[in-house]
Amino acid sequence: MCGRFAATASIDEIATQFALVGVPERELNQSWNIAPTTDIYVIVEQRLEIMKWGLIPTWAKSGFTGANTINARSESVHEKPSFKSAFRARRCLIPATGYFEWATELGQYPSKQPFFIQRKDKKQLAMAGIYENGTTAIITKEAEGFLAGIHHRMPLFLPRDDWERWLDPKINDELGARDLINNGLSPESAGLIAHPVSNQVNFVRNNSASLLVEIPLGEAQTLL
Repeated sequence: MCGRFAATASIDEIATQFALVGVPERELNQSWNIAPTTDIYVIVEQRLEIMKWGLIPTWAKSGFTGANTINARSESVHEKPSFKSAFRARRCLIPATGYFEWATELGQYPSKQPFFIQRKDKKQLAMAGIYENGTTAIITKEAEGFLAGIHHRMPLFLPRDDWERWLDPKINDELGARDLINNGLSPESAGLIAHPVSNQVNFVRNNSASLLVEIPLGEAQTLL
């Protein structure tokens, strides 16, 4: 899954990297520790918009916060009631400086050791997502490559050549959208790297660049 991420690029930086033609009037503050239900940048077609992280479907009852719909599994996004309508025609990309993941039961690292995952070239990630009514969710898939040694899920990253079709609302059939999901990149193909960070990221009140600083692990727990 993806439960925290960092977004430190300016609107201009994002617009330049993704060749966007529309941007929001207000700019969000830099954040090194974005938590669910907060405002984030979302790329819709060729525009940058601001939405709340945690998808709230149209039919949701009053009091539904979106806290439990921040991620949508790629294997079932087409059939889950909360996501299937958005998946057909309201797909997006979510830019991020990088995201955090916590080591699980996989054994190589201390349980719940946080890692920061980013692009090797330090450019913005483009996590595949869906949106509805000003809210959004990140699509996740089974982890591959070196990330599978940290956690069993990872965000869906699509090849650059697939972005235009992914964002195209005219591709509104389930099979067409699922075909795009099948092109998801491995961490190596996406140019990702990971390093351990302090558990200070566990607390939302902590929000500074220090959260991204690599920390040493014991000799028996070094990265592959």
